[in-house]
Amino acid sequence: MFDRLAASATRNALKRSPAVALLGARQVGKSTLARAIAAEASGALYLDLEAEEDRARLANPAFFFRENRNRLVVLDEVQRAPEIFAALRPEIDAERRAGRFLLLGSASPSLLRQTSESLAGRIALVDMQPLLAAEVRPSFAETQTLWMRGGFPESFTSGSDADSFKWRRDFIRTFLERDIPQFGINIPAPVLERFWRMLAHTHGQLLNAAQLAGSMGVSNPTIGRYVDLLAAARVLRRVEPMHSNLGKRLVKSPRLYIADSGLLHALLQIQTLNDLIGHSITGASWEGFVIEQIVGAAPRNANISFYRTAAGAELDLVVQVGQKAIGFEIKFSSAPKLTKGFWLACEDVGVSRAYVVAPVQERYRIAENVEVAPVTHGFGLV
Repeated sequence: MFDRLAASATRNALKRSPAVALLGARQVGKSTLARAIAAEASGALYLDLEAEEDRARLANPAFFFRENRNRLVVLDEVQRAPEIFAALRPEIDAERRAGRFLLLGSASPSLLRQTSESLAGRIALVDMQPLLAAEVRPSFAETQTLWMRGGFPESFTSGSDADSFKWRRDFIRTFLERDIPQFGINIPAPVLERFWRMLAHTHGQLLNAAQLAGSMGVSNPTIGRYVDLLAAARVLRRVEPMHSNLGKRLVKSPRLYIADSGLLHALLQIQTLNDLIGHSITGASWEGFVIEQIVGAAPRNANISFYRTAAGAELDLVVQVGQKAIGFEIKFSSAPKLTKGFWLACEDVGVSRAYVVAPVQERYRIAENVEVAPVTHGFGLV
């Protein structure tokens, strides 16, 4: 079992909040983590709401919760039983004690809406991503495997690249054919798969809704709905532009990335590292992979954006925590070269420090507050 960053975040949240929702895409390891936490709590109850017998125990949720007030109740796949949210609120108010409920779910739009509306002020949210380099602690060679296969545990730990690729192809099919309908969204699987593949080909680029709408034969608002759906399900990363510098002509469209590099490669039919290195998507794929590592290391209250002006000043990522801003430039080169636009962007944003993240084995400084660093570096974000 990997030492997941979400583990300590979940345990800490349970110490201060009556309910905790552990959110993330399917198969990222939420159930494994929750079972470990439940094993630490005396008398904890674990219910998998995909199992009919466990759903039957919640036929009268108000009574069930009242009867088990002294136990940690773990509810897995909670999006399968949205009616329980109506019972959770009065039950928490009746006995407002920390660590009563741990809810697990794929971050469907309906689940996010239920937690934000029904349990506002009563629930803490913890995000769980696929495996991060900080959790795997890989060697330089293993970092390339993590990049190629992505961070879903079963994909990363597969016996071969072929087995990993097959697992990811099966995941994509299951997600489209089973998970999306369970979210209550009626979009034909072939339509959404075509859209997802189109996003894979434009991975890391600015969202051009009009171009996508023309290719798909749908309206701009429909494209926006598709993007929102995939982002809410945690399979798409949307990075918004930074708008704080009002004196500059700034880019206004978000950048879209397939959240897991392994899924990106499966969507593009890239099966091995050799195939990836020779592909036109290599640089953008590395950029998305690194962004996920940075986002995973950043505190929940951090503001994540990119900076780009019409004059050419650009940072691939800016992480703001309070008044402090850290800039990131991502290069797929063992000897990265920086343009004038990088230095201009650092000055515009007023970064306290900046990193050039590249496939290097050791970090080194190139200016007073600028370092070239490997993706396994912590970047001092916490």
